[in-house]
Amino acid sequence: MSDTPSPPAGSEEPASLEASVRPWADVQPEHFKMLRLAPLQTDRSTGARPLRFVQFGYAERNNQDLSLLRLEILLPGQKVRKEQNQLDVWVDHATRRVSISPERGALVEPMNRGIGRFLMAQAIEWVQKKWARYHFESMALPTRDALNEDSRLRRDHCLRTQGFDVIYEDVLQRQARIEKVLAGELYNTWNSEKIQFVEILEAAQMLQQAEQNLQAQELKLREKEERISKYQREDTGLRFTITCLVAFAVFQAALLIWIATHR
Repeated sequence: MSDTPSPPAGSEEPASLEASVRPWADVQPEHFKMLRLAPLQTDRSTGARPLRFVQFGYAERNNQDLSLLRLEILLPGQKVRKEQNQLDVWVDHATRRVSISPERGALVEPMNRGIGRFLMAQAIEWVQKKWARYHFESMALPTRDALNEDSRLRRDHCLRTQGFDVIYEDVLQRQARIEKVLAGELYNTWNSEKIQFVEILEAAQMLQQAEQNLQAQELKLREKEERISKYQREDTGLRFTITCLVAFAVFQAALLIWIATHR
């Protein structure tokens, strides 16, 4: 799964339980953690990539037939479409298969920040804890990710980094799929230089440090303002002195001229 592109989607074989009759449609994330998106160099395709903090939410459901992990990335102060930044991981215990939805692939925002790979890593780790002998089925990849060469390469790199094998079915490299793979053979890692978990205590320390830095900057600003005010007062005094000296010089010159012309 790539940063910008989506996770694998769309199975070659019919699922044992269709998405339309799956339970837990209204499940919302119940557990939340903060993520730090590290500042990165501006990308020619996706633009600026500044420091950001986002919220990672998840919820889990289980019954005799199915298990669900619902993942979501929330962007403070920014609205995204309903289908963006969401990923569902379905485990079918009857067939011992794992599938990903939405089938058209998850749309990730902001792009090219490592979020796609992070979500897939969380999905793989969750499956591996209990069902490492289950299989991620062969899945078709959305063609939209192959329309742009950069996004296609990012998608393939991230999928292969997770342990998936990307296979192309046409010479134009538009139609692609991933091969069936055992969950235990995948890698549940992501690029920790791009995304890091931020614990509550760490976040509090960051806020405290930011407050201290702000106070220090305000102190420096006040000192500079006082220095500027002092220079302005000195400048005003110098201007008055210079004006007086000029007036006195003009008076002396006028007096000398008068004396010279009245002898």
